[in-house]
Formats: sequence, structure tokens, C-alpha cells
Amino acid sequence: MTIFEDYLATLEKSEQREKMATLLTWIAQHYPDLTPVIKWKQPMFIEHGTYIIGLSASKHHFSLSPEAKTIRLFEDEIKAADYETTINTIKIKWTQPLDYELFKKMIDYNRTDKKEMTQFWR
Repeated sequence: MTIFEDYLATLEKSEQREKMATLLTWIAQHYPDLTPVIKWKQPMFIEHGTYIIGLSASKHHFSLSPEAKTIRLFEDEIKAADYETTINTIKIKWTQPLDYELFKKMIDYNRTDKKEMTQFWR
């Protein structure tokens, strides 16, 4: 995805670039109606101007950010996947497998929950 190429180039390790690119591509392919954007130097997907999900990279993990409400709702499944959480993010170690079914549930929930929303954040 060309919109994310510059962002991916900032990741030092090729394994990290590959994992992040794989997830970004998966989201784009499974949700072609979402608009990929870079905001606050992070890749995100929005729908009708509303935030749906975003990612950011760190040295030992990357963060998936579906917003606090969604994290609370899927807390048990997130823990079952062995991911750590903060109030607004899910921390996924670079060595951990990607739980696409969980990601799908969270994205689907956000799209449904925010379909009438006119602001960027909840």
C-alpha cells in the first residue's frame, strides 16, 4: 500500500516492516470501504471521517488501537490471545502471532458502533 510505504520505511527491522505491512494489507483487503490515512505519524483506517483503527510501532511491540470502549468489550478475547493492554491500546509483541479473527471482530464492532458518528474519536 503506497500510502503507508514511508511509514513502513521508518521501521528498522525487516521482520517488523513485514509484519506491519501484512496487517495493514489484510485490513485494506478485508475492508476496502475504509480509508487508509496517516495521522499523527501513524497508519490508521477511517470511515466517513471517523476513526476505526490505528497502529503504531515500538521497539519490542506494536500497538493496535481500536479505542478504549472496544478494548473493554473484547478484554477477555484480548487476554486469551496473550496480548497486553493499556486503556487505549493493545500491545502485540513482534514475535506473537496475529489474531485476525479478533481484529475482524473489533473492526466490525467499531464500524457498526460508529456508523452514525460524525466526529473523529468516540
